[in-house]
Amino acid sequence: MPILRLLTGYVKNYQSEKKALYLLCLMMLFWAIYEGTISYMTPLIIVNNGISESIMGIIIGTSSIAGALFDFVACRIFKNTYYKRMFLIMFSICLVYPLILSQAHSFVIYILAMSLWGIYFDLKNIGNFDFVGRHTAKTEHTSSFGLIQVFQSIGFLLAPILVGLLIADSFNYKPLILAWVFLIMGLIFFIFLYISKNQDKPYEEATNNPKQKTWGGLLLDWKDLGKILFPVLILTLMINFIDSFFWTVGPIFAESLTEMKKFAGFFMTAYSLPALLVGWIVGMLTMKYGKKRTAFVTLFIGCLFLALINVIDNTILVILDIFIASFFISMSWPAINGAYADYISETPHYEKEISGLEDFFTNLGYVLGPILAGVIADNIGTAGAFSLLGILGAIVAVVLFIITPRKINVNKSLKAIHEV
Repeated sequence: MPILRLLTGYVKNYQSEKKALYLLCLMMLFWAIYEGTISYMTPLIIVNNGISESIMGIIIGTSSIAGALFDFVACRIFKNTYYKRMFLIMFSICLVYPLILSQAHSFVIYILAMSLWGIYFDLKNIGNFDFVGRHTAKTEHTSSFGLIQVFQSIGFLLAPILVGLLIADSFNYKPLILAWVFLIMGLIFFIFLYISKNQDKPYEEATNNPKQKTWGGLLLDWKDLGKILFPVLILTLMINFIDSFFWTVGPIFAESLTEMKKFAGFFMTAYSLPALLVGWIVGMLTMKYGKKRTAFVTLFIGCLFLALINVIDNTILVILDIFIASFFISMSWPAINGAYADYISETPHYEKEISGLEDFFTNLGYVLGPILAGVIADNIGTAGAFSLLGILGAIVAVVLFIITPRKINVNKSLKAIHEV
């Protein structure tokens, strides 16, 4: 495969300390094709079984309820969040998810499938944060997440196109078989990463408390950290709300674009493509303007374009508008993830708590997004739903820009709270 030879070439040519990062990126590329296929197919499978868009949104939203509960429990059941362990469990769950989804014909089985979906997605996020903290310097956190996003975006770019071609004539389950194939390819690169001789920083011992915390102590830490990181956590909620909104009603909206026929998948491709482009430049922007400010401003601009979708009646212009909106919104992801990696590096003994909070608000966005997407789309249509989403996102971005401090010092803030 030409793209595989091209990408593995990067791994060979980069200095040894970068090889682990590129092995992770290649792993995430093929995992993202799997995940993009699953994300595209899941709402179509549910609706194809006679379930309304509103109920479909509720069903998909339960995946992140499970993920949010898992975030809290994970802080107790895992002694550490070592990325190799997280990814191993992730791949194990990913292997069984398509089988359960394809056989689901009752509400209970759908909920089981969604729970597995939410858990393995969380494991991916936790593993990535741990990996970046171990293998990259603080000044490279944003660029590292940007690079990971580039490779993931290639996968999310290809998946809708492949699915659209496979189900162009009639709905079928062939894409799920394709998803398995790419998942196995990602698993191969995980094995390379697992056995690679790249030395992990002694991050595991430094980032975990010597004593297991009680449930009450964990809740107290989340409460204190939540106060300090509140604006950043709300941004995390918002951008994941937008992403889940797109992947819930986007495929349905795409299939309604009759002018596109078998190329309906290009709608979601237009949403996924910009992340591939911005990942290369967002590091430079955050170095100049700061991580949080970059995230707020780019979210605002992107949402303004998203709000226009309901007044555009040309399919090509709709796809172009989505591309521009996504171009700016996509910059928020690596920018704010870089900020989280900073906080973890500054307070390594709170790694599990910070990554757990980040994942909790990620899941909260993925709970609210699908539910509201389905309900709103049922009432005002998918185009109107996207415009309303853009207006909401722009308002949130402005408020966060105003209320967020220029510098958030987690250590200093925690000391101030504990001294009170």
